[in-house]
Amino acid sequence: MAQGSARGGAAAGTGAGAGLWVFGYGSLVWRPGVDYTERREGYVRGWRRVWCQGSTDHRGTPARPGRTVTLEPQEGGEVWGAAYRMRCDGEGGEAAVLAYLDHREKQYDLRMRLDVFGREGTVVASQALVYIGTPACENYLGPAPPEELAAQIAAARGPSGPNCEYLFNLAAAMREMGVDDPELYELETLCRKEVEQRGAA
Repeated sequence: MAQGSARGGAAAGTGAGAGLWVFGYGSLVWRPGVDYTERREGYVRGWRRVWCQGSTDHRGTPARPGRTVTLEPQEGGEVWGAAYRMRCDGEGGEAAVLAYLDHREKQYDLRMRLDVFGREGTVVASQALVYIGTPACENYLGPAPPEELAAQIAAARGPSGPNCEYLFNLAAAMREMGVDDPELYELETLCRKEVEQRGAA
């Protein structure tokens, strides 16, 4: 059963004897940012990916927040991404890896330990660390219609680059993995139209 803790609370999840696993379902899928020894594609059960999280430090600004993904519970849901076994034998060890991740994901207020399943339905990463933004988070923006999301994502830009780049990279990563995600691809299409219209204006 998944266990959750507020940021800075219980220790991060690790697979038994397998080192530190981290599951990414957003930018971590294509840009983990730290060294890892193994990458396994898979999904977490009982969740759906939603664009409810505001980004004021990476893909937007406080004046014009971007939108990034978070997870919300959904019975029977599956969210695909990538699990990484982090390399923790460098300077600072596991603490240094966690410090980097905590800083990178600082606008998310919950971290959980979830099993990651592969295409055969077996666990490929046990009790991986997952960062989640909840409605209690000050950066949580809540749901919006796809057209509104597309317009906001097309307009936002932050220190890490355009918000649309985040969306397009995630959609490309899911396609490469062979993931069927109609909502994601619909949002990508709407956002590309928005970007084209803004470029032509």
